[in-house]
Amino acid sequence: MRWTSKLVFAGRRMECAGKGSRTPCSGQATRRCGRCRAVAYCSISHQVSHWSVHKKECERLEQQMNRADVLNDFPFTFTEEATVKVCEQSQSRCSFLVTQGVHCVGMWRWECGCGASVASLDVSRCIEGWNLSNTLCPCRGPSLPIPKRISNWKEYYEWRCIPLNSPVALLLHWPLTIYWGIQLAIMRSLISEIASEIHIHYIGPEKELYQLAVFGELCALFPGVRMHIYFVGNAVPQDRDGEVIALYSYCHCIETDCECKSLDINVDSCSSMDKSCPVMLHLCAGYYHDRYRDLSKDSSPNLIIAPNAGIAAYRSWLPTIELIKEMKVPALFSDYCEEAAHLATHCISSISGSPPSIPIQLNPFRQPLAVEDSALFLPCYSNCFLFGM
Repeated sequence: MRWTSKLVFAGRRMECAGKGSRTPCSGQATRRCGRCRAVAYCSISHQVSHWSVHKKECERLEQQMNRADVLNDFPFTFTEEATVKVCEQSQSRCSFLVTQGVHCVGMWRWECGCGASVASLDVSRCIEGWNLSNTLCPCRGPSLPIPKRISNWKEYYEWRCIPLNSPVALLLHWPLTIYWGIQLAIMRSLISEIASEIHIHYIGPEKELYQLAVFGELCALFPGVRMHIYFVGNAVPQDRDGEVIALYSYCHCIETDCECKSLDINVDSCSSMDKSCPVMLHLCAGYYHDRYRDLSKDSSPNLIIAPNAGIAAYRSWLPTIELIKEMKVPALFSDYCEEAAHLATHCISSISGSPPSIPIQLNPFRQPLAVEDSALFLPCYSNCFLFGM
């Protein structure tokens, strides 16, 4: 065990890893483990008492911390402001969004604490556009056919002719993670190449329920394919259960004279299956293991996707994992950091009796804006690491 002197790390307030010991915490957790640098303590006594627990994870966390630069590596002009400065708390998510001109407007309001209090799910919110000029967002179809496989943000931005100072990746990580998850499943022969239609069960949606218009980008990512995405989770309001939202085109820009305004309406609420619509979003309230029987009447999934799942943190995942095992349908999960993914795969393996079919790996389409106030000093990003069963 390596010791540190008492230091304050970039103003970051952490919870003492030894909280819950026989003695109460003596103050702020400013004493960081000298080896892994990922956890902090309020005092030497709590660090000593917690060592019997922490020594089992210390080396693993040290290795993860050594890979922090890889997690922070993005091609954008705003990378340092959105990653290192947010991690060090010299800049907040709110202040970063202010510099981008999108703070608390439209779909962007859920990307910071200021928007977290907005709790009404309304279709009118779903049709809000990018609040950006047409030079900064993909509001129209691509000018070139999609390459065989796009494997990182730089390739995507080049294909869609978006400059690297555009913040759209902060919202597009939702559909691009679906895209990459499908590519991983195909590459590992878990599903076959997509022909004309695909059904995806999407477990545990939260803020993306207020950003549904960005899923219109699936029209470009899977041309000629009819996408059915079933959003299943407790965050779906009961009064919206069973609703279907049809996305006919792309999320609109802010320009009044842009050709994207001449396209069919972005989002529409419909009660029946529209054969002409390329992307259909189905809202389903409740736990997946409680709703699967109803869903299976209309949809046998090709793939299950659970973003930012937190499997090790919630006991409600146990019956869902058991159900997925019985279904024998490939499932892809994401989490905010490598340690959360490690704990999740341990839980899945103990339930399923098998190692992950998709090992833990960095998601090239993770959100390029760091999560604030994470439980560890590890850099955290939405949809950061992927793994599957």
